[in-house]
Amino acid sequence: MQKFIVDGGMPLKGELSVQSAKNAALPIIAACILTEDAVTIENCPKLKDIDAMLDIMRHLGCFAEQKGDVLTVCCRDVALNVINSDLTGKLRSSIFILGSILSRCRRAYISHPGGCEIGLRPIDLHIAGLKALNVKIDDDYGVICCDGSDMKSGIINLDFASVGATENLMMAGALLDGETVIVNAAREPEIIDLARFINAMGGRVYGAGESVIRIIGVKKLHGCIYKPMPDRICAGTYLAAVAAAGGSVTVRNVVPEHIFGMTERLKKIGAKLNVRHDSVRITVNERPRPLHKLETNVYPAFPTDMQPQFSAMLTRATGSSIVVENLFENRFGYTAELAKMGALITVKDRVAVIRGVPKLSGAVLRASDLRGGAALVVAAVAAEGRSVIYGTEHIDRGYEYIERAFESIGASVRRVDDSD
Repeated sequence: MQKFIVDGGMPLKGELSVQSAKNAALPIIAACILTEDAVTIENCPKLKDIDAMLDIMRHLGCFAEQKGDVLTVCCRDVALNVINSDLTGKLRSSIFILGSILSRCRRAYISHPGGCEIGLRPIDLHIAGLKALNVKIDDDYGVICCDGSDMKSGIINLDFASVGATENLMMAGALLDGETVIVNAAREPEIIDLARFINAMGGRVYGAGESVIRIIGVKKLHGCIYKPMPDRICAGTYLAAVAAAGGSVTVRNVVPEHIFGMTERLKKIGAKLNVRHDSVRITVNERPRPLHKLETNVYPAFPTDMQPQFSAMLTRATGSSIVVENLFENRFGYTAELAKMGALITVKDRVAVIRGVPKLSGAVLRASDLRGGAALVVAAVAAEGRSVIYGTEHIDRGYEYIERAFESIGASVRRVDDSD
């Protein structure tokens, strides 16, 4: 086991480049099952969630090898093995592998998925969508058994604009005869990236990024070389850290329109931003101003995956902020750790009131989920004194060597063995 040792309280300066997006790479890897040909994914980050997905792919008989930042996947032969709980328990995103397996093989067996303990995150939207494509589904002692031998294209109306369900159904329709239509589809940039990937393999997906997506099935898809989009959540994390600690940093390899909801709020807290076509320079010379109300929702609203990091930043604001979490009922668990540092946060149900303090103090902390863990790093970098953060395995699920990124902009973040 490992831990981070953070000596905080210094302004940040310099520049860093953002990795490719975890939440884009995972469905792209799953979609490799749609073709028998080899696929090369460039600039693929080395993450625990990626490793977990590759373990699932290998369990299904696929070849998957990552050398540096280049990932090669070949699913010439797909075995209909049960994806058991040992594999799915590590990765919530394992559920959307159903769509690609069904599209290719017409049968699939998977245990209920795991992931961060931030809320219920039911899979009923995935199941209802697949049933609309005439998939027969049984739940046999925790194993979801899917029979797609009579799958047909059709119209699917999602009750909620779920990212995972939208991605699952895009893959499910890719090799079906006729046209599949997803109504009330999620509009996140990662949806667009998956559509581009499927189309790069010869697919016909239209309308990604809008509320209605049309998938015209093709007989066969081919291999390709593809580079996933930049990680907008990583970009936002580093921007929030500069806002909390102060300083001037250039964040490169970003798509500004993907992080517009974050940059607009950073302007409100007093940050000076210089936005270019693929970079953002942020300068903060004083404590952030509070945000009257920060409310999460589906894209293009403020992302729930950035709520903990912005909340950590707001603990240093010059007044009180209100944060409303609309998507996950247990997402405020990290606030108890921030309180150890002197943060003043009151949580009731899905609302947090954050009263800013002049300074945070270093403390011994434990990350219990991915984005909450990132929030602890943001707070520790801004705090005076030394912090020790346990639970690095959660942070490693979504950030490639986060300590190196922070070190490149002047922060003191060291990864050490827990025994040291």
